Amino acid sequence: MGRAVTVATCALNQWALDFEGNLERISRSIDIAKSRGARYRLGPELEICGYGCSDHYYESDTLLHSFQVLAKLLESPATQDIICDVGMPVLHRNVRYNCRVIFLNKKILLIRPKISLANAGNYRELRWFTPWNKARHVEEYFLPRIIQEVTGQETVPFGDAVLATKDTCLGTEICEELWAPNSPHIEMGLDGVEIFTNSSGSHHVLRKAHTRVDLVNSATAKNGGIYILANQKGCDGDRLYYDGCAMISMNGETVAQGSQFSLDDVEVLVATLDLEDVRSYRAEISSRNLAASKVNPYPRVKVNFALSCSDDVAVPTCMPIQWRHHSPEEEISLGPACWLWDYLRRSKQAGFLLPLSGGIDSSATACIVYSMCHQVCLAVKNGNADVLADARRIVNDETYVPEDPREFCKRIFTTCYMASENSSQDTCNRAKLLAEQIGSYHINLNIDAAVKAIVGIFSMVTGRTPHFSVYGGSSRENLALQNVQARIRMVLAYLFAQLTLWTRGMPGGLLVLGSANVDESLRGYLTKYDCSSADINPIGGISKTDLKNFIQYCIENFQLTALRSIMSAPPTAELEPLVDGQVAQTDEVASKVKHFFRMYSINRHKMTTLTPSYHAENYSPDDNRFDLRPFLYNTTWSWQFRCIDKQVSKLEKKEGISLVEDVD
Repeated sequence: MGRAVTVATCALNQWALDFEGNLERISRSIDIAKSRGARYRLGPELEICGYGCSDHYYESDTLLHSFQVLAKLLESPATQDIICDVGMPVLHRNVRYNCRVIFLNKKILLIRPKISLANAGNYRELRWFTPWNKARHVEEYFLPRIIQEVTGQETVPFGDAVLATKDTCLGTEICEELWAPNSPHIEMGLDGVEIFTNSSGSHHVLRKAHTRVDLVNSATAKNGGIYILANQKGCDGDRLYYDGCAMISMNGETVAQGSQFSLDDVEVLVATLDLEDVRSYRAEISSRNLAASKVNPYPRVKVNFALSCSDDVAVPTCMPIQWRHHSPEEEISLGPACWLWDYLRRSKQAGFLLPLSGGIDSSATACIVYSMCHQVCLAVKNGNADVLADARRIVNDETYVPEDPREFCKRIFTTCYMASENSSQDTCNRAKLLAEQIGSYHINLNIDAAVKAIVGIFSMVTGRTPHFSVYGGSSRENLALQNVQARIRMVLAYLFAQLTLWTRGMPGGLLVLGSANVDESLRGYLTKYDCSSADINPIGGISKTDLKNFIQYCIENFQLTALRSIMSAPPTAELEPLVDGQVAQTDEVASKVKHFFRMYSINRHKMTTLTPSYHAENYSPDDNRFDLRPFLYNTTWSWQFRCIDKQVSKLEKKEGISLVEDVD
C-alpha cells in the first residue's frame, strides 16, 4: 500500500565547537535510526557546530568546520538510503543563516534557512543570523568546493520549500517557528504537507515542558498531520541546560516521548505511522479543506525516494501515549544535576567543593550533587558506557564502577564547614549530619585566625580597630567585619579546592560551587566576592520558595532526614557575635516595593560578578547576558517613589484606610 512511514528524531548532547564529538553523536543517531527501520532522521538545531557558539558564529572557521563535518556525513555509508536532516550555519550571498541541510544518498536536496529567529531572554539569534524573509521563494545556492567534490552538485535549492517524496510531503520548521503566532506548519498543512519537522535548541525552564508539548500536539490537532520534534540536550558550554523532550505527534496526540533529563548523549525515537490516518482525519474537517483550496502553494523539491514500503499491510503502527511531566521538585533534582555532570566531565576536573553552611541554600546545592551521583549510578547500571568511562576518568581509576551514590559522592564531592567565633553549634551539627547522609568528604575548619590576621593588618596600618555593633561599633565597622569573614571563606574555598585532593594523594582539582539563590541576587543579599563567588552555581536561577519545596522532596525521596532541622531553622549568615551562644542575626527581607527597589539599585553592581548559574526560570538577574540593565542607579528613585505615594494616597482616600508602613 505504501502508507506506513517510519521516521526518527533524536536528542543529542552536543557541545559548542566540539566538531569531532558532534559528528560522532550525529553519526551514532543515524546508525540507530537506520537499525530501527527509519527512512528519515531529524536532528537538533545547529547540531553540527552546537547551538551555543554565540559570537563564534562571526568566525569563518565555524562555517568552514561545519561544512567539513557535513562532507564527512555525506560520504558516510551510514547516511545512505535515509533522508538526513542536519543543522548548521550557512553563508548565502554574504548573509549568515541558521539552516537545515537535508540530504539523501550523497545529494543535498534542500537548504532551508530559519524564518523566525529567537531573540528574547537567553536567545540572541538576530545578533548572528538573519531571518529568511522571502516566503515560498527558492534561490540557487553555490556549494563550496569541499561539498561539490562529494555530491557532484554545483548548486542546490536554498529557501522556503517543502520536500515531495514518492508517498508524502514534508515541511520544515526550526525551533522558534513553532512558537510564532503565524507558524509555517499552518499554511504548509493547508498546502498538503503531511509531515512537519522541528529542529530545536530549546533550554530547560521550570514548568515549561508542558507548553512545548501542547504546542506540538495543537499543531496537528486542528490541521491533522505528523509532527516530529528534535532538541539538543545537556550543557553545551554555558548556563543553559537543553532538556531534550524529543517527541512525535500525530493528529493532536503524542505517539513517542523522549526523556527530559538523562545522561545519555544520544537518544533516538522511532515511530511508524499510517499516512491514511492523517488523510482521513483531514477529510472530516470541512473548514480546513475550504482554507486549503485558497492557499498559495509552496515550491516542492521532488525526491525519488519513499518513507514507506510498498508492502506494509502487516506493519504495526504506533498508538497514542500519555505524556508524563515532572513535578517542579523533580525538575530541580534532575536538571541542574545533569548540567553539573556535563560541566564536570567536560571541564576535566576531579569533582566539586561546596562551602556547606548548614542553611537551606548550600544544603539544596549539596542535594543536587547527591542527585547527580544517583543519576550516574543509575546510568551505569543501565549500561551507559559513556558515563562509566567519564566516571572512571574523573576518579582516576580504570576499573572503578560507581554503584552506590554515597560512595561515589565521597570520591567526587568535598563539603567544608567554615566556622568562626560567630558560628553556632547548631549549624555545624546540621552541616555535618547532612554530609554524613549524602556521603561527601567533609571538612570542619575555623577561620578566626585568618580573620584576626586581616583585621590586625588593618589596625597596624591605621591605628584603629573596628568593632561589631554589639560592642559599640558603627554600622560601617559592623558591615566591614562581616564582609571580611565572608571573603575569607571564598579565599579558603579556592585554596581547599586546589589542594584537598593533593592532601589525600589523589590527582586533580575541584570546581567550587556557589549557592546564592535568585531572590538573594535580586535583593543583593550577599557579599561581593564571598562564597557566592564560585566557578558555577546550580541554584542561582531558582527561587527560595522552589528550593524549600525541593528540600522537602529530598527528605521524602532520598531519605535525608538531616534536612528536617535545616528546614525549620531560622535563616542566618552567622557573621555577627552570638548572644549567650545563640544566633542573634536572623535574615528577613521586607516585601515592600520601595524597600525592594532601593536595595536592588544599591546592590545591582554585585551582579557584574555573579557566578555563572544554571538558568531555571523565565527571569534571571545575570548581568549583561540575560538582565541587561545599568549597575549604577540613582537610588532615591524620587520620581518613581512620588508616583507610588500618589497612588497609595488615592487608594487610602477611596478605601478610608492607611496603606503606608515604614520600612528601613
